[in-house]
Amino acid sequence: MSKVTVVGAGNVGATCANVLVTTGVADEVVLIDIKEGLSEGKAMDIMQTANILNLNTRLTGVTNDYEKTAGSDVVVITSGIPRKPGMTREELIGVNAGIVKSVTDNVLKYSPDAIIICVSNPMDTMTYLIHKTSGLPKNRIIGMGGALDSARFKFYLSQALNANPNEIEGIVIGGHGDTTMIPLTRYAAYRGIPVSELIDAETLKKIAADTMVGGATLTGLLGTSAWYAPGAAAAQVAAAVIHDQKKMITCSALLEGEYGEKDLCIGVPCILGRNGIEKVVEFDLNDEEKELFAKSAAAVHGTNAALA
Repeated sequence: MSKVTVVGAGNVGATCANVLVTTGVADEVVLIDIKEGLSEGKAMDIMQTANILNLNTRLTGVTNDYEKTAGSDVVVITSGIPRKPGMTREELIGVNAGIVKSVTDNVLKYSPDAIIICVSNPMDTMTYLIHKTSGLPKNRIIGMGGALDSARFKFYLSQALNANPNEIEGIVIGGHGDTTMIPLTRYAAYRGIPVSELIDAETLKKIAADTMVGGATLTGLLGTSAWYAPGAAAAQVAAAVIHDQKKMITCSALLEGEYGEKDLCIGVPCILGRNGIEKVVEFDLNDEEKELFAKSAAAVHGTNAALA
């Protein structure tokens, strides 16, 4: 029996729970929130699709009762205030740090062996906070951001190529921020063909720029943070762990010398399996990419300093 807890029944958390249920990732999913009735209502709504969609996963909504989350294999933390138009992810740090620390303490009390997936923003810094305060080994703490950023990159590439997104390869590394993420256009490919052979340099540059502000673009259109793709990305990471998929997914991982950085959580390609982050994959970056990564790392270090 596999069990996943999703903390936070807002748009992202509820979407994550819905994807976990509809794709049958786990036998049991618990959706928990501090607001009375919110998680119960959303869980009931989702479960009323069970007969329609022939679903077998059991979803339970609870209000602030962490005992119901006991024995979770994976915990997805989406708690915190979302971005509003004009806000950066970094501006959320003061409020969200306290929320994320409290949630981490509560879930580990009842699921001490859980692997934690952090979605809350600023995501790299919140992932780092969990490392610093939980005492968990580094493989058991995963920041979701790179999975989402890479999905957005592949979306923009597929639009430019008029191609199936499932046939696109694209990886984004670096910080999960509008100015810190690095779409690796040099490694992007369509069915093994480098996209640089199919898309002119100016278009490729625009795709990278659009990817970097993908979240801000949606926040401007929606009036709040996006939720469908973030929720699905979190569920993708959870599935890779629960099903021991050995998938390479960009995640915020604690670096200890990889990519020339240490004491830092930042987006890098990782092999995900039953033990969480099982390996950090080091791409052979050129000088320009190394410089961009160093600048991104410096920015994330600067945000982390606000935790002190």
